[in-house]
Amino acid sequence: MELLAPAGNFEKLITAVHFGADAVYFSGKRFGLRAFAGNFSDDEIVEAMKYLHARGKKGYITLNIVANDEDFEGLGEYLNLLVKAKVDGVIVSDLGVVKFIRENAPALNVHVSTQANVNNYYSAKVFVDMGATRIVLAREMNLKQIKAMHEKLGSSVELEAFVHGAMCISYSGRCLLSNYMTGRESNHGACVQACRWKYAIREVNRKDEYPIEEDERGTYILNSKDMNMISHLKELEDAGVVSLKIEGRMKSAYYVATVVNAYRQVLDNPNYQATEQLIAELEKASHRQYSTGFYLEAKDKEYLEDSMPVQTHEFVAVVVDTFDGGIVLEQRNRFCKGEELEILSPNKKIFNKKIKIGDMTDEKGDVITDVKGVQQRVKLKSDLPFEVGDILRRAV
Repeated sequence: MELLAPAGNFEKLITAVHFGADAVYFSGKRFGLRAFAGNFSDDEIVEAMKYLHARGKKGYITLNIVANDEDFEGLGEYLNLLVKAKVDGVIVSDLGVVKFIRENAPALNVHVSTQANVNNYYSAKVFVDMGATRIVLAREMNLKQIKAMHEKLGSSVELEAFVHGAMCISYSGRCLLSNYMTGRESNHGACVQACRWKYAIREVNRKDEYPIEEDERGTYILNSKDMNMISHLKELEDAGVVSLKIEGRMKSAYYVATVVNAYRQVLDNPNYQATEQLIAELEKASHRQYSTGFYLEAKDKEYLEDSMPVQTHEFVAVVVDTFDGGIVLEQRNRFCKGEELEILSPNKKIFNKKIKIGDMTDEKGDVITDVKGVQQRVKLKSDLPFEVGDILRRAV
């Protein structure tokens, strides 16, 4: 199965590739649903596709806004750019946009977004008949339903499914809270995540009574748990899924590295075995409580939670260069000589091993013991087989 990772900017795209993604999905400056991610300029899209294809990877562009008439202005020109950039697919939710692409850029592969709410064979067949090559399944489907859809569709279309990350409280992400409360429209990429705010509920005739109590972290009655399917990848494959999608274009490069690395290793294990070590890896990046979403037909209440995000480890530094006998680190959080840090790397020989920070020099060659400058670069001696992109982290 394809491992598909999010890329909110070029750094995250490179990180995803380094840690084992087969493909990434990202957005240009227009037509995507993550307006506040870094996103890619037109020139960066071209550069990104060259970078990916040179490494045997694929890139998919999001065009998944719910479009108004005025949104079609400039779309034809943008599609021409994507064709020239040789993108491997465009992720679309709006029927009108699908039709526009088929008529104006038939060379583009159309992937139907989860925003399109495809959770039955007949809906899927409509998109297949329109020329779609992949369906990103609605997150509300369970494994039995996916398998039944796959058996009816056969090889006429690929099925992609989310396996990890945040889940929207609204049906397949079609939410009006943000637009109604702030004027920022979620279906045009500007969601403020109003569902994450603090709320209190009372019965109309009991004005002084609040049956839902707030703890020191607040009341998060609309929060959904994060999805985590790392222990069920074989079941997804058996159901007909060919692409495993990780949510998180707004998440950090450290999140992308940690999650992609864990899923990559499970996919490379016999029968997709999720070891205790790899399951524990997913605790080390920021997340809410985990669930398996709707896949295993659990009760609805298991999708909700009442906590803030947590993580057990923090990003300390990234390897930006290597030299004979050592590495160059770029700081992300303060660290000092004598500290013992943990290695995050796709190289299993050093993955999760500890390294004690020894003598360091700054860019001027001066010896330092405390790295506290923002993105400060230092040289560190080491005989471990580090590669550019590897990460050092510590427990918090």
